Amino acid sequence: MHSVCSNGGELTTAQLAVGARAAGLDFLAITEHNTAETHGSWSRHIGDDLVVILGQEVVTRTGHWLALGLQPGQVVDWRYGVRDDVIDRHLAEVRRAGGLCVAAHPYAPYASGTLMYPYRGFDVVEVWNGQWSSDVSWQADNEAALAEWGRSLAAEIHQGRWRPAVGNSDAHLEGQIGSPHTVVLAGELSTDAVLAGIRAGHSWIAASHSIDLSFTVSNGHRSVAMGEWLKTGDEPAVVRVDVRGVPGGAVSLHTERGKVFGESLPDTGSGTVEWHITAEESAFVRSEVRYVNGNMAALSNPVILT
Repeated sequence: MHSVCSNGGELTTAQLAVGARAAGLDFLAITEHNTAETHGSWSRHIGDDLVVILGQEVVTRTGHWLALGLQPGQVVDWRYGVRDDVIDRHLAEVRRAGGLCVAAHPYAPYASGTLMYPYRGFDVVEVWNGQWSSDVSWQADNEAALAEWGRSLAAEIHQGRWRPAVGNSDAHLEGQIGSPHTVVLAGELSTDAVLAGIRAGHSWIAASHSIDLSFTVSNGHRSVAMGEWLKTGDEPAVVRVDVRGVPGGAVSLHTERGKVFGESLPDTGSGTVEWHITAEESAFVRSEVRYVNGNMAALSNPVILT
């Protein structure tokens, strides 16, 4: 999220905190553009119900990236482009501080917004930025980012290093907070636990707090969720998707073969879908839930199959 200290930001930190709680959020990441100016102002707004992750949107000449989990007052250098060949040094600086590096809105349709750096140095990829709109330009932005991430999964999993997906509201204005947001399966509400969950892919993305998604794969002996590995051998595993809050929408399942299954949800918006898969068919399976108009309602990180 961004306050008045970022270009285009119109909200104070107090307004962001109020908006985050109203949107049902447990945590937020403050990522001002190339400054740590608001890091010191959050102590009066947080509590047991709201964790604030200190960060920065690193706005470089050839793309933006998010540094999450910075130390108070820490600022990451942004004065470079892809041809300077220095970004790896700055990504390593964030990791040394215990932070997380996110490739931000890689297909943003404006000058310097498109990410020109290779994904190899980043921990996760932002595949959903802002409301998934029927507006052609922004829908193409998110659809393209999602498609590229999805295409890379099989090869990266085979190499033993895949990058989870996240979604962010990138809120600058009132009404944008929490649309979308990343839901993290964490052991506790703390910066370290949330970042660890995101890094491991134990997360999914929701258009709003009214949507709930459960995505599991089980082999009869063990059941796992997003970001986890399941040994199936030659036996088929059961993929189960439980959805709430998407009336008349549709669930789809995606593997290294692309979209392999789809089923509509009832008008109530709540439903369960089951499907079977083996590791011979694909190294992973992930889920998407879309509204009737095709806009995204929720999407999961994959379960890895061996």
